[in-house]
Amino acid sequence: MSTADLRGPSPGSTSTLRTANQRRVLDVLRAAATPGDEPVLTQADLARATGLAPATVSNIIRDLGAVGLVATEPGSGRRGTVVRLAASAGLVAGVDFGHSHVAVALGDLTGRLVRERRQRLSPTHPYGEGLALATSLLDELLAEEGTDRSMLRSVTTGLPAPINQRVVASAAILPGWVGVDALAVCEAAFGVPVCVENDANLGALAEHRLGVGRGRDSSVFVKISSGIGAGIVIDNRLFHGSGGAAGEIGHLTLDERGPVCRCGSRGCLEAYASVSSVLAMMDDQLPGATLDDVVAAAHAGNLSAQRSLEDAGRHLGWGLASVVNLLNPAVIVVGGDIARAGDLLLESVRRELRRHVLDAVATTPVELSELEERASLVGAVLLAAENTDLLLPLE
Repeated sequence: MSTADLRGPSPGSTSTLRTANQRRVLDVLRAAATPGDEPVLTQADLARATGLAPATVSNIIRDLGAVGLVATEPGSGRRGTVVRLAASAGLVAGVDFGHSHVAVALGDLTGRLVRERRQRLSPTHPYGEGLALATSLLDELLAEEGTDRSMLRSVTTGLPAPINQRVVASAAILPGWVGVDALAVCEAAFGVPVCVENDANLGALAEHRLGVGRGRDSSVFVKISSGIGAGIVIDNRLFHGSGGAAGEIGHLTLDERGPVCRCGSRGCLEAYASVSSVLAMMDDQLPGATLDDVVAAAHAGNLSAQRSLEDAGRHLGWGLASVVNLLNPAVIVVGGDIARAGDLLLESVRRELRRHVLDAVATTPVELSELEERASLVGAVLLAAENTDLLLPLE
């Protein structure tokens, strides 16, 4: 093989330009396909969206069709040939590890979920046990879809912890994963390219694209379950911070003389507004209760249950005031298990937020997640689809 062969095509070569134009067409097809909707784009639409000549688009569609990436069908009237991503182009998967569950979903290359499954998992599980269960669920979903991993292009795995240089940096939620090179072990388990992301960031992505945040340029998604984390979207892009730990608002200090937090500090937001803190407040009156039990008791008129949720909301409003004053997002989205409390929580959140923010940002809306407990899983599938290079062949 010559030195020229090793270098590959030059940046200005015909083959490089053709590949770049193919990616432009595929990107438009993928971007137009809002998950849940059936996009209808014609070759004329693609020419306008890409700025390419109609004849060039026609040739690209022919070439992409020949390798099974797009499918075409006759359009009606003068609209011309309708073009879609082909089912044969492959599948992606999302995996969401929570404090006590793992959820797995299959999606198409537009990010639309086609099948999903959720199963309980011990909070102290070793990472290998969690991955074994996730791969088993994934294979079951693929079999139900009538295929196997040969059609799988990529996976995104969500974990409820800061991810620093591929390594899980905190033992607080999933101790069996701390110090693990999550990217390496996930790629070994799934056998395809993997992206590892914080679960709150995935929830933020999903809500921004498909939920409460759609149509806005910025949003903050706050996930409140066993812990509290936030995903931040600025200018329609996830903000990770320099080390990947942006959004750890659960460890904002509200009172340095307050209760000891699992992080070792005192008076953190998480010690006042997490699901665990609500259950701890109610332990004497409703021993062994779940969050749903507390919410049901509050709706039935139990004043202590109402107060526990109100107090959690009050402290959450204080913490979110700092976020709003600093970032001025277009909307705050509250998700995770605590969202099941609805207005029992949000009324006090909104009231305290208004009390502690600047007038200029006092109208910032606080809304419940539209995607509810599925937000992180939906975001994982979206990111897996987004990270897939369609021009790379299936294994």
